[in-house]
Amino acid sequence: MSNKQADGIHASNQDFRKYEGVTKDHNYQLVERDGIEVFDDEYEIQTCDMRRLFEGGDTGRQRFSRQLGTALEDIGFAVLTGHDVNTQLYAKAESAVESLFTETTFEERMAYKARRFGSVNQGYFPMKETTIIHPDLVEGWVFCRRAFDLDGDLSYTERDFWPKPGFEPVFREVVRAHEKLILPIMQSILSYLDCDPHLYDEKLIKTNFGFRLNYYPPISEEDGESGAGRMLGHEDVDLFTILPAQSVDGLQVYNQSNGKWIRLNPEPGAIILNTGDYMQRITNDRLPSTTHRVSKPSGKSFHNKPRITISMAVYVWEDEILEVLPSLGQPKYEPISAIAFHTGITSKYYGDDYAVDGD
Repeated sequence: MSNKQADGIHASNQDFRKYEGVTKDHNYQLVERDGIEVFDDEYEIQTCDMRRLFEGGDTGRQRFSRQLGTALEDIGFAVLTGHDVNTQLYAKAESAVESLFTETTFEERMAYKARRFGSVNQGYFPMKETTIIHPDLVEGWVFCRRAFDLDGDLSYTERDFWPKPGFEPVFREVVRAHEKLILPIMQSILSYLDCDPHLYDEKLIKTNFGFRLNYYPPISEEDGESGAGRMLGHEDVDLFTILPAQSVDGLQVYNQSNGKWIRLNPEPGAIILNTGDYMQRITNDRLPSTTHRVSKPSGKSFHNKPRITISMAVYVWEDEILEVLPSLGQPKYEPISAIAFHTGITSKYYGDDYAVDGD
């Protein structure tokens, strides 16, 4: 563990304020610390039924848009049900994630060690190396659009991105299912904000994304006593993130209105949706990029069980310009290229030389 990572166990987000691309005045510890944290057991993050959107006609679409927008404006998180994604895909994918991390050798995985391509650090992240500022107790792997055989590219080669055959087709099914949700979600958000619901349609058809597979191994006694968290407190750098719920808890959401943390663990089959920095920027701070982290499970019996998550962060391509949406008042932020915005923020995780000038 580096000295910087060791310091990160006791750090707060304000130690890295200079990297932020949107206003984040609240203060929180990157890792849950016994005796310091306060939890909110009463607040309930809104569940939004997408069947209203798909089956309810104009009235249903309006009700869903209002419900989703209100939830996201309040806390930046919502739980989606009725989304029409076959939940068997999630069970199949979860099994494949475990195989990816446990049935390949460390050397095989390290051949794909993460590096920046465009805006996004893509590839394999070894245990405790998700960032340079905290020793997260997780192995991760980020696959962006180019890692999938989605668009009929004749030059696509599976081996360039995947250590063994068989993984890509499993995860491609999940990606395709989630892609069908991108426009309905974005259109609903824009409608709630009184913007043209189709304003982002062209930007989000075949757009880039970060499909992140996280494998949190059982917690050893040494790691349990180290003070390290499973994933440091952070905000996502995207428009929104699609995260299928799973069985081992640990996700905590920060409620800025009262400074308390909410333990979020919806029923398997639901989707957790949260807005990120791109969204906060273009909505002039109206929809927040909300802080969340992954801590140890509340029940010690789950410490010996791996935690597996499959998230999809929705981006726009690097050359797109992020600017405040019309009708949202005097812009607080100047237009900026997605690559400059994205890499400027994430250089706090990967080093100052990660940032790219978008001019």
